[in-house]
Amino acid sequence: MNTTALAVAAATWGIVMAVAPVLQIRRILRLRSSRDISVGYLAVLTVGFALWIAYGAALANPALVVPNTIALGVGAATIVIALRFRSGPR
Repeated sequence: MNTTALAVAAATWGIVMAVAPVLQIRRILRLRSSRDISVGYLAVLTVGFALWIAYGAALANPALVVPNTIALGVGAATIVIALRFRSGPR
């Protein structure tokens, strides 16, 4: 397997991983609570995504930049929604 195919496979799976938190968002919205969600964990991941974007940009590597940009957006949305529903059901 050449490196281009591996990069495409990794970037594709990276996008799948990036949108996976949408499942958590769906759960928060359904329960109207984020009491069982660690916002600190999400924040650490989000900083990591930003660092990978910077690294990918430095390398001019879209296989790093694209999935991590998506992950950063979804991660930030998850944090915002989790904080909004922090107090539990109303």
